[in-house]
Amino acid sequence: MNSPVPNNTPEQRGEAPARDRIGPAALLPLLLPILAGAANVFAFAPFRLWPLQIAALAWLFHQAIVSPQAGARRHFLLGWLYGFGWAAAGVHWLYISMHDYGGMPSWMAALAVALLALYLGLYAGGAMALAGWLRKHWSSSPLTMGLLMLPALWALSEWARGWIFTGFPWLVSGYAHTAGPLAGFAAVGGVYGVGWIAALAAGALALLWQGMRRKGAAGAAIRIGVPLATVLALWAGGLALRQVAWTTPQGQPISVRLLQGNIPQEMKFSNDALVSTLTMYEQMISAEPADLIATPETAIPLLPQQLPPDYLARLVRFAQSSGSHLALGIPLSDAPMQYANSVLGFGPEAGSAVSPYRYDKHHLVPFGEFIPLGFRWFVDMMHIPLGDMTRGAPVQSPFAVKDQWVLPNICYEDLFGEEIAGQLRDAYRAGQPQASVLLNLSNIAWFGNSIALPQHLQISQMRTLETGRPMLRATNTGATAVIVPGGALEELPPYTRGTLAAQVQGYAGQTPYILLGNKLVVGLALLMLLVAWGRNKAARIRH
Repeated sequence: MNSPVPNNTPEQRGEAPARDRIGPAALLPLLLPILAGAANVFAFAPFRLWPLQIAALAWLFHQAIVSPQAGARRHFLLGWLYGFGWAAAGVHWLYISMHDYGGMPSWMAALAVALLALYLGLYAGGAMALAGWLRKHWSSSPLTMGLLMLPALWALSEWARGWIFTGFPWLVSGYAHTAGPLAGFAAVGGVYGVGWIAALAAGALALLWQGMRRKGAAGAAIRIGVPLATVLALWAGGLALRQVAWTTPQGQPISVRLLQGNIPQEMKFSNDALVSTLTMYEQMISAEPADLIATPETAIPLLPQQLPPDYLARLVRFAQSSGSHLALGIPLSDAPMQYANSVLGFGPEAGSAVSPYRYDKHHLVPFGEFIPLGFRWFVDMMHIPLGDMTRGAPVQSPFAVKDQWVLPNICYEDLFGEEIAGQLRDAYRAGQPQASVLLNLSNIAWFGNSIALPQHLQISQMRTLETGRPMLRATNTGATAVIVPGGALEELPPYTRGTLAAQVQGYAGQTPYILLGNKLVVGLALLMLLVAWGRNKAARIRH
């Protein structure tokens, strides 16, 4: 006789089976990696809680290390959600440019930010999936996973994010450590090298946590001693490298004046504001002489042929009479419908008026400065002025200012340290004048009064660490600053109109990163994977 079935099952009560219901317990494994990734934003400027970056990554690595039987799909999902949370929290300010200034509907702007974050998360997901797949096929130990495979694949994924589809390396791991003990590694391996070291520290902490939770004295020296020694060695190595003077002062210091016009983005290209903008910058430029006077990106928002006939001539006369050098952010056109985002340089020399210095932006912003195939509708919707520009040459000469050579970069180019280092390296190898001072001209008023401003300043600080050269920043709304080797910083308050005046010493010499670029960190990461494979092969031979 069968027992009667009680009339209280979910199906009999008209409810979904328990396995089909999604409750808090089912959502938690999806929310935790998103929250851990989002916590990264507090490791970067303006918060600068750099240990959070290592701690969050250690949590992610720990999830992979303690799940040796998990498939690549689970590892991918874990990393993808982590990367999504990291990107969404870190670059949420893109919503401001698309909605507030671009006129895009709020739902579409939010969707665009989410899609970008999902795309950027693919790199973290890919690194985690490949680590899980290799571990199963190589039968790798937790030690190999935490100290070799995961850090190497993490570094390679961030490096790939910096160049695939022209690259978007904003907030890669290394930027969190411009003021921490790992900053010394920047001159050797660049931002991706610092990121690799941070990932190595995260892997060691994940192993340390796992080792401390396991009971028993057997193998405790390896479980705890190796990860702890790794973390301490990385800290000590970074602090020691900070003491190395890779570059030395060159020539006499120059006086600089960096202008911050604080023109609201909605007025920047407005016909009603053009006259006042031109007048304001002429007054700021001619207020006082300096060896170098720099304006923000496109501070002069018209082509030279559209300006009042004597406008540039008056600026040139001021430069010649005062002994000043001017670096003007201005769009240029060499042919109909061909525009460049440029810097024009005028000096006190007589020939400067006829043949001024010129730098054209090379690394253009997708959508803002060039239109990816099939996205003309997107640029038209956002009403982006000069939305399709021509690229400058990859290597361009610096601007001579007395004893110093000043190499400009414009806004977004500051993200690509390998390109700036490449210009220095090419000049060195060719025996040409090598820049002793870097100059960034930016306008990121597109992003409002958001964390994008201090984040971009932190990116410039990394360029100073990588090259051993000062970075000058002339920006529209901030952060206008002088950053010198060693970390000292002078800065104007953001969203104010003003001039930052300073004495700046140029530097000469080669850091390892200038000479090797990203080749060193990519080569070391591949070597670590080769060592991991070798350990697996050696273990199989022994057995």
